[in-house]
Amino acid sequence: MRLLPALLVSSVLMLASAHAADQRPNVLLMMADDLAATLQCFDYSQAKTPNLDALAKRSVLFTRAYCQFPHCNPSRSSMMSGLRPNTTRVTNNEDNLYKNIPEVLTLPHHFRNNGYATARCGKIFHLGVPSGLESMDDPQAWDFGTPFKSELPYPPKRESSVKVKTGKKQGLGWQEIPGDDDQLVDGNFAKTAIEWLGKRDKSKPFFLAVGFHRPHMPLVAPAKYFDLYPLENITLPEAPADDEADIPAPARNGAVPGYAVSATPEQRRAAIRAYLACVSYVDAQAGRLLEAIKQMGLDDNTIIIFTSDHGWHLGEHGLWHKRSLFEECARVPFIMHTPDMKDGGQRSSGLIELLDVYPTLCDLCGVPAPKHLQGLSLRPQLKDPSSSIHDAAFTQARRGADAEFWGRTIRTARWRCTEWDEGKNGIELYDHDSDPHEYTNLANDPKHAEALKGLRARLAEKLPPFAR
Repeated sequence: MRLLPALLVSSVLMLASAHAADQRPNVLLMMADDLAATLQCFDYSQAKTPNLDALAKRSVLFTRAYCQFPHCNPSRSSMMSGLRPNTTRVTNNEDNLYKNIPEVLTLPHHFRNNGYATARCGKIFHLGVPSGLESMDDPQAWDFGTPFKSELPYPPKRESSVKVKTGKKQGLGWQEIPGDDDQLVDGNFAKTAIEWLGKRDKSKPFFLAVGFHRPHMPLVAPAKYFDLYPLENITLPEAPADDEADIPAPARNGAVPGYAVSATPEQRRAAIRAYLACVSYVDAQAGRLLEAIKQMGLDDNTIIIFTSDHGWHLGEHGLWHKRSLFEECARVPFIMHTPDMKDGGQRSSGLIELLDVYPTLCDLCGVPAPKHLQGLSLRPQLKDPSSSIHDAAFTQARRGADAEFWGRTIRTARWRCTEWDEGKNGIELYDHDSDPHEYTNLANDPKHAEALKGLRARLAEKLPPFAR
């Protein structure tokens, strides 16, 4: 009988703990694949993205968010581990985070350990598809995870009103298909995520991560999204005729050789149209999820993040791929909503990194942050969007077809400085105050020698060379 008071106290404490856990915010993390900041809310006027634009109006939109590596597996491994690529040593899609760091504690695994119900629908870690490479998913991270569902063979394509040839030397490949959104994997990811929300363990807060495959190639989407973009309305990026003259060779070559090198202007416009159709398709799936969160009464206690693993080039500097260190590829869209956000629709120009997602979610959810994390919590910037938690963002890259080039770049409020092989194969310096499109390389301009010296010193300190 003496045990009874102790058992009662223990039960009360357990109930109190469960009640406290119920009050912790949920997390909805949405990630697109190969998505540049090509959303209407990021001032990309050609895009039609009403659902994400609406989310931005009740969130903080971060105009200067940067990935740590413009390639799928390295970027996702960095973001989900909270570690820079120098530490993960993941620099291509074949590298395995868990072999490199067997004791690694990833973001969803940490939340699962701390009482969250966790689910993955789609691609959050690199899944090795459609290339057939080894899956890099964390098996300890999820209570539920969707298997990859092949889309092949695609439904018979709709006869397009746009009559151009496609292929690696004729613009990016694309296809319009008839039918509804759920014929492709992203529609199924949204559908499955909504079903999981209805069936989840409601005694726990949830961490739901939904990774959309688009606008990753091939550029295939339901035809209704192509119809949003008449070809005659698509414009190509403008650039000086000599734009590529001062760009070092590693920055121009070797990422995805062949794409659009012989394309006509019409083929390039068709490729941009297809990319934007895929962006609008992703926007629609995000809209389904956001509406479900609202209809289930979860809106008042759910943190929502929408972002991408890295950007993508749509002809800027003559490039049609990822893995560069220019702004279009290093920069990602980033929108964040918190339940206590009173003044939505704000824009923050302070620099942030994808590394900051892990510590931010720990901070906002009352989950202890592991000591290994190399990012910072965005809480101060969420409270005051005019502030900044970083004075620089850092991105690394590995490029090469016949040769290997290693790049590292620092982005400050004013400058981008990039080195290839510690400067042995090229240096770039761009002044964003006067040259936001990075057209004029100032690395050899003596007027900026001191600025260049300081930026290169910071690169050497923050991003030591990879072991080759």
